[in-house]
Amino acid sequence: MDDPDTRSTETDDGPASGQRSERPDESGTTSSDELRARLADVEDRWRRAAADLDNSRKRAARELASARDAERVRAAAVFLPVVDGLQDAVTYAEGVDTGLAAGIESIRELAIVSLERLGFPRIDAVGVPFDPRIHEVVSVVDRGGQPPRTVVAVTRLGFGSPEHLLRPAGVVVTAAEE
Repeated sequence: MDDPDTRSTETDDGPASGQRSERPDESGTTSSDELRARLADVEDRWRRAAADLDNSRKRAARELASARDAERVRAAAVFLPVVDGLQDAVTYAEGVDTGLAAGIESIRELAIVSLERLGFPRIDAVGVPFDPRIHEVVSVVDRGGQPPRTVVAVTRLGFGSPEHLLRPAGVVVTAAEE
């Protein structure tokens, strides 16, 4: 005794007409080809997400290194006027008080060592060939037995390397061959 209100609209043959089965086939299982396709799609999306994450990490590391280098340059540039001022003070004090000059010179050396620790070694070699990547010509003098285009004096310390120059050295060089 079935109640007409509680009877299912399904028959033994399947769902009622007009309704769609959620199962892909009559046996109630998804075909292995469909499962493989879905698995391949999920694996592809997972690999893409992993690659995106890896690329984001690499980009963040590059940006961090770039920001660190820029800040290192900015911090080192603050020392340049200090080094120049201390050099001027040493030059003045040498004529007045040699003890004072020695004290100021030691402070200047500490500032220079700080620049070197920040990755900017001093450029002050005399007797080396002129290198436009690290030298700035302040004056040209007669050769006087020196090879042409040789640094004979440094008027202002430079700091850095050809790849990472903070400031070129101001130099006096011998004249080029004519």
